[in-house]
Amino acid sequence: MLRAESLIALSLMGFGLACMWYATALPIGWTEGQGPGGGAFPFWLGAVLAVVSAITFVRAVLAHAPQKFFQTSTLRDVFLITLALVLTAIAMPILGAYIAIGAFMIWYLRPFAKHGWRLTLSLTVGTLLTMFFFFEVTAKALLPKGITEPLFIPLYAIFF
Repeated sequence: MLRAESLIALSLMGFGLACMWYATALPIGWTEGQGPGGGAFPFWLGAVLAVVSAITFVRAVLAHAPQKFFQTSTLRDVFLITLALVLTAIAMPILGAYIAIGAFMIWYLRPFAKHGWRLTLSLTVGTLLTMFFFFEVTAKALLPKGITEPLFIPLYAIFF
């Protein structure tokens, strides 16, 4: 049994169940004329987290050979990714969410993960377009634009 993996899986399972419990304070069903209730997203996100954590826990318990939780060589990668995510969060209000997230994805996929340019650019552009249509157009939740705000004015005229 992988002790650390089991403990983290149990912790995440508890967190997922807590999210589900607290989300029921809001409507989690479909609200006529408005869409899903305010608790729907946290409820189902908590449910997915609880199920995946339960699967991870069972796999850790059934593991025959004890393994290290992580190898020391991965600490460098964890540090670099954490630093890049912090820089992305800092850059969002200045450059805008789309530029900051796009830059992070390009850095992660190309130099860090060493994928080709075709995959890097297609995933980055596809993700940013999906984010725009999901958040801005469908959910009407405007993401921070920073200095790129003027570029979005023509798009707002089309979709709003």
